[in-house]
Order: sequence, then structure tokens, then C-alpha cells
Amino acid sequence: MPELPEVETIARGLRKGALGECLTGVEVRHRGVLIGSAEEFASQLQNQRLVAVRRKGKVLAVELRTSNGGVPRYLVVRLGMTGQFTVVPRHAPVEPHTHVRLLLGGGKNELRFRDIRRFGRLRCCTREELEAVLRELGPDAQEMTEEQFLGAMRGRRGAIKSWLMNQRLLAGLGNIYADEALFAAGIHPLAQPRRISRQAASRLFKAVRKVLDRAVRLGGTTFSDYLNAEGRPGAFLAKLRVYQRTGEACRRCRQAIRRIVIAGRSCHFCPRCQPRPRNVASMRGPRN
Repeated sequence: MPELPEVETIARGLRKGALGECLTGVEVRHRGVLIGSAEEFASQLQNQRLVAVRRKGKVLAVELRTSNGGVPRYLVVRLGMTGQFTVVPRHAPVEPHTHVRLLLGGGKNELRFRDIRRFGRLRCCTREELEAVLRELGPDAQEMTEEQFLGAMRGRRGAIKSWLMNQRLLAGLGNIYADEALFAAGIHPLAQPRRISRQAASRLFKAVRKVLDRAVRLGGTTFSDYLNAEGRPGAFLAKLRVYQRTGEACRRCRQAIRRIVIAGRSCHFCPRCQPRPRNVASMRGPRN
């Protein structure tokens, strides 16, 4: 599933390849990926200019305005598990599972939303509606302060892995980067946030920021579906230390990487570098 680094990479690609362009045509090929009617979606986007791109957590929002200004609209994109949002040449072959095409006024390129599993969603909304969506999210994992991070952990039960992935508390992390940050900090995924020392919690905060920053620099992680805005895969796969490396040797201590399931989600860790604490959370999920 695309996480913060992947969405940030796409945001940067859109700023580079589509800002300033006007949407001159909208083709909806599958209505199921839209929130709202296809007719309203198309009419709200028609003749709107892309003027800014913002991101919070895994949510991407493109600000749109008409040529004479006016009240802005926002194209909100959630990639789901297999979504792709790319800038492609207009005459490029249309791949299967391409559900929405947005024609750009220059005549050369267009935006395409492609999603094999169709868990991703697009909607066009007002500023107030966008802010309501963003208010449901916790602080962005790349922007929150250490004090915010430590404060959000205080008193929390359940597994630290589940806490890291709770978008209402910390926006942007999923399975990949939660596993990688916990390994970098030397914290077992079943440790309880409330029992983690301030020193270890500070170490985890720094690990989260470092892992995310590095993944963004490398364009995210591609296993099968994720592509950046230019249609290229991310390069962070080769840097993964634990995620989906079950049974392989830890690159730090050579112990075999283990996999457990916490609240229905896979979790990968090194049993030597991330020792199991005396009091661990239930593997069924957090009890907040």
C-alpha cells in the first residue's frame, strides 16, 4: 500500500509536471472509484487550473481554480492499496484498470488514475470539506514535533506497531515504514507505548523521520503496483532491513528475521536487535 513517501513522491511529480495546466477534459471509465456522481465530478473539474499540491499523511489534494480566480476546488486523491496517479503522454496506450483520465490543456499530457484493486478514491470538494477530511488525521509523520510524538504515545496501551499505523494519531505510516522505523529504533513491535522509556521513544521519533526522509529521497518503495507521477518505480526496496524479509539474515546481527501478525497485519522484526519486553501487548490489537 502506498504510504507517506510514495504519496509525497507523487505530489512532487505533480508539482513538476502538471502545475499551471488547465483541465480541458474528464473521462470517467469506472464510477466506482469516485466519491459522488461521475457527472458532478466531471463538471466540477472542467476548465479548472492546477495551482497547488498539498499532502497530509497519505492524502493528496490538488488545489484547482478557474482562470479568473474564484472559489477554489480540491481534487482529493487516496491511492488505496494499488492506486497510481501519473502524468503520461496523451497518446500513450491506455492500460487496463485505468479508471479516470484528466486531459491537460497543453495538449501533450494527461493525468491518469489507475487502480487494479479499486480501493483508491477520487473526489472533488470545497476547502471546508477538505479540511474536515484532514482534521480526522493525526499530525503528519514528517512534520510533527518530538513533543507531539511523545505526547501522543503517553498512556497508550496496545502494540506500538498498531499505534504507529493509527492514522488518527499519526498520519502517513503503514506496514512498511512502521516495521522499518521500529527496527531502526531497536523496539519490539509488541512493546506498549506507555511502557516505552522517554529515551527509547525519542529514538523512535528520530527513526521515523529518518526512514521517511530516506524513502522520499529514493522515490518510495515498489513491490508490484506503485509508480511515481512519471510512471517509474521507487528505489527504496533495496534498502529495506526487515519488511518482507522473513527468514533472511538481519543485516545488522545475522539473526533470522521473524514475522508475526498483530491485529491482522503482518509485522517483521529482528528478535535480537528488537528484544521482546517483559510486558507485551496483545497481538489482537490496541486497547486504548
